[in-house]
Amino acid sequence: MDNFKKSMIVIGCIGVLSGGVYFYSYISALNNYQSIVAGLKIDEVDLSKVKDGTFQGSCDAIFVAADVSVTVKDHKIIDIRLIRHKTERGQRAEVIPEEVVNAQSLQVDTISGATNSSKVIIKAIETALESGEQ
Repeated sequence: MDNFKKSMIVIGCIGVLSGGVYFYSYISALNNYQSIVAGLKIDEVDLSKVKDGTFQGSCDAIFVAADVSVTVKDHKIIDIRLIRHKTERGQRAEVIPEEVVNAQSLQVDTISGATNSSKVIIKAIETALESGEQ
């Protein structure tokens, strides 16, 4: 019986230690995520400098990420496709590409309750447009 008790104590200690490592890793990733999102700065892209074509852009903030494809013709955004949107609760932000097309600007309102996803999608669109600058 002593060996059984010792084994259970060792297993319990390993479980507690594993849980602590997982918790620390999660908190560290969460802090990094919050720092990335807080540091996202959206700059307006001058569409008169963007050539015709389809351009890819992405933004990854650990827990939220987006990949987009942006089509520009005659210095106007004619289509934005959200290729990938990694999110847990930010699906409502998936209307952002349509709003950017309608506004012809990155200066659109974020979606309440999906602010971080909104910012990440807008930043992905910005990187796509910047890759098409002449």
